[in-house]
Amino acid sequence: MKLQGQAAIVTGGASGLGAATARKLAAQGAKVAVADLNTKLAEELAKEIGGVAVQCDVADAASGEAAIVAAAKAHGPARVLVNCAGIGVAKRVVGRDGPHALGDFDRVIRINLIGSFNMLRLAAAEMSKLEPLEGGERGIVINTASVAAYDGQIGQAAYSASKGGIVGMTLPIARELAQFGIRVLTIAPGLFLTPLLGALPQEAQDSLAAAIPFPHRLGSPDEYASLALHMIDNPYLNGEVVRLDASLRMAPK
Repeated sequence: MKLQGQAAIVTGGASGLGAATARKLAAQGAKVAVADLNTKLAEELAKEIGGVAVQCDVADAASGEAAIVAAAKAHGPARVLVNCAGIGVAKRVVGRDGPHALGDFDRVIRINLIGSFNMLRLAAAEMSKLEPLEGGERGIVINTASVAAYDGQIGQAAYSASKGGIVGMTLPIARELAQFGIRVLTIAPGLFLTPLLGALPQEAQDSLAAAIPFPHRLGSPDEYASLALHMIDNPYLNGEVVRLDASLRMAPK
């Protein structure tokens, strides 16, 4: 798909992987809606890239619907959705204070997995009504999983479950939406220099990077964004999960 003039939505678009993706989409001529709970950051980025900021709680049906409507009002129906919104929690199933709090597990599943599905279902419904582009394509959805879906560490039960769910739904949804010419793909990043890891001391960052075979460093959000743009550009990529991890396989802890 050629991005020039096309409308795109990036959830979690105000920072990290989402912000890098929003910038690259805009640089290719896309009209980008930066969807995020952090309205201030979203507005700052939208101003920078000539897009629009949309407040959105991806796990809430009404908020998701309102975000899709607001983005369409500004730019027209989106042909591109990149889901980057997500959270993590590090807790053992049985810890010193007792069992893992069910509310914490539920929150991670709701935001990461249900939130991704919520925005996908809403965006895909609008994409399905659009006129097909050359080759019959109407749109593309890119979700964000994690290598933790495959080799999650101790303390990542909730996070790994949420990202494993994203991996698991990629192929069946791609098969279903094929009738509309909508492609569905997932990126599973390894250790990336997002605000979460960037807040760690340099010593801790170096320790994490030491486990990465090559390149021997944390990933850059720009590298995630580059893969997302290639997925959009390559019409034969569909129903696939791509690990972006420099061949990292995480140890148990």
